[in-house]
Amino acid sequence: MMKDIFEKLAVCENLSEKEMTAVAEQIFKGELSEAQIAAFLMALKIKGETPEEILGLVKTIKKNAAVIPSQTTDAMDNCGTGGDKSFSFNISTTCSFVLAGGGVHVAKHGNRSISSKSGSADVLEELGISVSLAPEKLAQVLDKAGIAFLFAQKMHPAMRYISPARQALGIPTIMNLIGPLTHPMNLETQLLGLYQADLQDDLAQVLKLLGRKRAVIITGPDNMDEAALYGRNYYTLLDKGQISQGSFTFEDLDMPEVDLADIKGGDAKENAQILVSVLKNEPSPYLETTLLNAGLGFYANGKVNSIKEGVDLAREVIASGKAYAKLQALQEEQID
Repeated sequence: MMKDIFEKLAVCENLSEKEMTAVAEQIFKGELSEAQIAAFLMALKIKGETPEEILGLVKTIKKNAAVIPSQTTDAMDNCGTGGDKSFSFNISTTCSFVLAGGGVHVAKHGNRSISSKSGSADVLEELGISVSLAPEKLAQVLDKAGIAFLFAQKMHPAMRYISPARQALGIPTIMNLIGPLTHPMNLETQLLGLYQADLQDDLAQVLKLLGRKRAVIITGPDNMDEAALYGRNYYTLLDKGQISQGSFTFEDLDMPEVDLADIKGGDAKENAQILVSVLKNEPSPYLETTLLNAGLGFYANGKVNSIKEGVDLAREVIASGKAYAKLQALQEEQID
């Protein structure tokens, strides 16, 4: 079968959802070699991935994912694709505590670093938060604390078959695109950071087919997979089946300008210190950037009617200590 698949991809012919599912099933059963998987990922990247291909892969991964027996039915995720090479601090991880502090149930999906110095799992471990909890314990944590971290490697054990090829390639592939889409829970809302703005509509179509009631896909300046306080940010909104596009700048939100160089992160220890300083409301470019992205998260969740209202809510949540309290709650609850 792979010979036929490679022949199609070699002439930039798209695969059907059924064909993609068939290849994915072979990958996650360990039936393809690392060389075959790497060649497949690279061929898709060169051709350009379609919504049908993305959906076929996502459905297969979700079918093989761990089951989280949570009573929470309105969970949200704010995981980004990564792969933007911005080397910023862990923005979405920091924002997850702000969202939770604002009353949003956050099931944060994430991984270790692949193309950055510190992934969400790395920084959370530095903060004393376990990333190896069993699904049953994760469900309890989410239901009680209102926030839980779902470590992708733990949630998707079959991904071990594809990880060596990803590491060998060392560049963003379809796996970066689909990471936030493969959340094991059936989310109602989502904020999805994407490093390639021209793929926003494709991913919005996939989110719609996955049953999201509301979602925002954001691409910042310089193809960041977060919103930034310089240049123009582009987003796609999915709301009750309708898809629309928009853009904004820091000036539109009456926020200060912050250059990319001012929000650079470091290793897990440095990023953990930044995260704590933000949640403690210490003024900095990191705080302002968190306010922006958490505000966007509140907007994606539907808790506010505009991004500006979301930023105001984020500022209130951090200033009140509720965001830092969520970090403390998670540290207390996640004990093996």
